[in-house]
Amino acid sequence: MMHRPFDHDEPMPPVRPHPTPAPAPGRWTEPPEPALVDPSVLGALLARHGWRRRGGAPGRYARWTPPGPGGAGTSLLVPESRAFPDCDDLIAEVLVALSRSASPAARDVLVGLAVPSDEIHWWRDVPTGPADTATWPAEEQLRSAARQTLLAGALAARGRAGYYGARHRGPAAASLENVLVGPATGGRRLTAFVPVMTGRTLAVRLHQALCAAREAVDYQRATGGMDAFDSAVEAGVSHELTEALVAMVRGTEGARVAVAWAPGAGVPEGCAAHAEPVEFSPGDLPVLREAGARYLRDEPSVPVRVTGAVVRMRRSALHEDGTVRIRVIAGADVPHIRMTLDEEAYRIAGHAHLLGLPIRVHGQLESRGGFRRLTGATGVVPVQVDEAERDRLMKSLQENLDFFEEACSAD
Repeated sequence: MMHRPFDHDEPMPPVRPHPTPAPAPGRWTEPPEPALVDPSVLGALLARHGWRRRGGAPGRYARWTPPGPGGAGTSLLVPESRAFPDCDDLIAEVLVALSRSASPAARDVLVGLAVPSDEIHWWRDVPTGPADTATWPAEEQLRSAARQTLLAGALAARGRAGYYGARHRGPAAASLENVLVGPATGGRRLTAFVPVMTGRTLAVRLHQALCAAREAVDYQRATGGMDAFDSAVEAGVSHELTEALVAMVRGTEGARVAVAWAPGAGVPEGCAAHAEPVEFSPGDLPVLREAGARYLRDEPSVPVRVTGAVVRMRRSALHEDGTVRIRVIAGADVPHIRMTLDEEAYRIAGHAHLLGLPIRVHGQLESRGGFRRLTGATGVVPVQVDEAERDRLMKSLQENLDFFEEACSAD
């Protein structure tokens, strides 16, 4: 191997620069263009996030100072409309100032401008550490409870039920992928930004459900009756929401949740323009727990006709009933279902899988266990599918061939 001498005059080859990856579609990396910013929306967001208006030329400009004692920091000169030629220049200066500010209130305004969003705010009254820090468990509990709350709203946006279990859970969880979230300040406060284009229904349903839950709790504490929780299901209240509220309130002196609508998108029909935060206290916990248990207990089983691909088979001996697990293709809002089949139905299910075909079966989708089990299974038959689905099923069979040879060898 030859080595380059230290006194060699040949220049070293230039270092090849690393390519700069382009931002993923839908992701925000820079402030919005000044020409795309509505001055009235900018003003509304500044007011929402604690900035203070301190004069300016009426009808032309407004001067805003940061939140906090005395409004210390750089002030912002914001035009009130686009009627003046220097509007874009002023807005550009505002965006630069906000992007350079370390204030969380500046970041929240930029997010609201870049991604028009309904904002959901959570507050928990818990002790904080030095300099507004939070203990690790407190911050984790806040984030976990907030996610549970959002998921309950996403479930309500897909249908009404006292208890969802595994139903709709996959699509509901997927609908949260575009939700933006800020830091959990001191374990006491958290804000989520739900994009209007993809998540307004979620925000509306959650707002309605929170109000209905508050009213149902008040009714129970005043009368002792749980009847209000029955009608609250239509507003989106569920076992999942009551569990989220219990998680939010537990270990605190109280908790609040508020929904604020995106200024540029208007107020949804039937909703108040400025909704007050919905508050829950430790005294509400027994009622919320009782309601959650009631929803879990009373949600009925559902008659279904399910089409699915067999992914697992098991039985303890020949000529006996066996357990089959299928991946649902149609007929139920859950990803997988288990069922017990008699000897003949078990044989049909095994042969259908070996041929790369799904099966269709009738039965009752039981709420116990989260709607993951089918009882009274009857009418098991293979179902023809298109070539693409059949190829995918055959690939799955090849990947699990040893298992299915063992499961089906007795037949």
